[in-house]
Amino acid sequence: MFIQTEQTPNPATLKFLPGRDVLGSGSAYFPTEEDASVSPLAQRLFEIDGVTGVFFGADFLTITKDDDKDWYLLKPSILGVIMEHFTAGRPIMSEAAGTAASTASDDDDEVVSQIKELIDTRVRPAVAQDGGDIIFEGFDAGVVYLHLQGACAGCPSSTMTLKAGIENMLRHYIPEVVEVRAMM
Repeated sequence: MFIQTEQTPNPATLKFLPGRDVLGSGSAYFPTEEDASVSPLAQRLFEIDGVTGVFFGADFLTITKDDDKDWYLLKPSILGVIMEHFTAGRPIMSEAAGTAASTASDDDDEVVSQIKELIDTRVRPAVAQDGGDIIFEGFDAGVVYLHLQGACAGCPSSTMTLKAGIENMLRHYIPEVVEVRAMM
């Protein structure tokens, strides 16, 4: 098994591409070790000293590290855990775990449906390229609330992505949108 790595705009996060599906669809974000209880793979990755966050996308993982740790020291351990996990055929998520997605539902009004559609078709694929995800959290009084995950969480350029990219696009297509804010 050959696992490729890619740098992300966030220097504390590295993207790992195992060459096979990780979740297949949706995403799962584990910002703390306690959150990882629903994923055997995330639990094992958190056992590595210096790992502070784990994110699973459709066909990639992103790992966030402590600022005082170096990738050249962490990378071999992370690669070993990922390779051993996939080679052994272990599950990524436990049976009860769910994945995040912002797909539209019948309960959404027209504006919320349009926002979710634009996020799913234009925003999420772009941020997945950088090892992250953006999840729709809500829309109230012209403000779109989004949750940044993976490499996007804590990225120095995430404010620019939200304001110059996502907010401008949503305001262009949906006049009801006035602002975009990140949820923590």
